[in-house]
Amino acid sequence: MNKTKWSTEDIDNLDGKRVIVTGGASGIGFEAARVLAQKGADVILAVRNMEKGERALSRISAEYPAATVSIMHLDLGDLKSIRNFADEFLAKYQTLDILINNAGVMIPPFRKTSDGFELQFGTNHLGHFALTGHLLPAIMATPGSRIVVVSSIASRGAEIMFDNLDGAKGYNRMKFYRQSKLANLLFGVELNNRLKKSGSGTICVVCHPGISATNLMSRGSGKESGSIMKFLFNAYAQSAEKGALPTLYAATNKALKGGEYIGPDGKGNHRGNPAVSPEVNHLFKSTVAEKLWKVSENLTGTIYAI
Repeated sequence: MNKTKWSTEDIDNLDGKRVIVTGGASGIGFEAARVLAQKGADVILAVRNMEKGERALSRISAEYPAATVSIMHLDLGDLKSIRNFADEFLAKYQTLDILINNAGVMIPPFRKTSDGFELQFGTNHLGHFALTGHLLPAIMATPGSRIVVVSSIASRGAEIMFDNLDGAKGYNRMKFYRQSKLANLLFGVELNNRLKKSGSGTICVVCHPGISATNLMSRGSGKESGSIMKFLFNAYAQSAEKGALPTLYAATNKALKGGEYIGPDGKGNHRGNPAVSPEVNHLFKSTVAEKLWKVSENLTGTIYAI
């Protein structure tokens, strides 16, 4: 009988590969980092909370003593922190095989980043836009490199509210979360298109975890979710370990050409095994993506050299 369900067993040895995982201290980011470290990759956990990062590093090291894992501070809600992270990384390394843009906040009360952006759009999209732009020279200098952008099924039915990106004209936490995850998808596909046009061998793949039991529901606080919320969420969500499979598939599957959208293959794409989803064909709008790109460059001051 032919095997059809993709699993971590399908990931090749990653010795010599360097990987950055944003938000690698918990949830899907941690589970992805753990597997990549197990497979031999040199994994850098890019984390806002260094104490949580140390705990995550200790857990991976205890499970896989031979793993090469380190932590670096990164606050995606602070453009200065992003520049510092990139400068520190580029001073130490000339190459980067895989960048996984995973970190995010979900449905917090109305707050702004240190640069004045609405927290969800600023962290989930603009932070990763700036980070990727700063690291792109090292990524493009690495043969066979790829970028993974983690979106969400919340991008369905979302819109980019160009006239109210900062929430000054009103704020709905779920609507703004959905906007940020659509922005992730638009950015990832548009980035892949631009890389392809430039003749680069680097690709970008977008993915989503379905509905997974993670700490994302802490609403940006970084604290554990409440027990009632956690119980309800866990009742119908798949595990973070299972939720990380689309990310790992996007990061390592050699059959991918770039621009794909990977998610669980079950009903409503809420859970299941990772597979390429045709949904990207109607979620991605090139005119919106191009406008978002220009706005993102202007807001972050990050100009892509492609």
